Amino acid sequence: MNLELTEDNFVFYAIKHYDNPACKGMGEFHDDLKRFRYLKRLLKKYKAGKELKERLILNHLVVIYNLFGIDAATKMLFFKIEEKHWPQLKSFLQFLNFLPVGPVFLNGRLIETFEITPDEQVLIALGKM
Repeated sequence: MNLELTEDNFVFYAIKHYDNPACKGMGEFHDDLKRFRYLKRLLKKYKAGKELKERLILNHLVVIYNLFGIDAATKMLFFKIEEKHWPQLKSFLQFLNFLPVGPVFLNGRLIETFEITPDEQVLIALGKM
């Protein structure tokens, strides 16, 4: 599905790619969608000089990828996470080996992931795990 993501169709796109056989209803689906907001908040706090909660971020990322699949989750993450936080996101995705080899197409824009410089402090913290 090559749908251009917008705030209006984000939930539709998420539903289309959602794969959770144990889901008991829309409430649980919306709880899973909140993980994007939690990630955004954690990255924003880190960027503001607070502690990096790498294990919590990794946990949210793994769950997101398990629920939505590699391609959809990557597209959704780059859509929801602000561009200024992409270096941190890239570092985590590299660590998990979820970073796409090729570009990510997002809203008519080609995002070459190799052009995003990873965050060295995040890589160091992940390397200590």
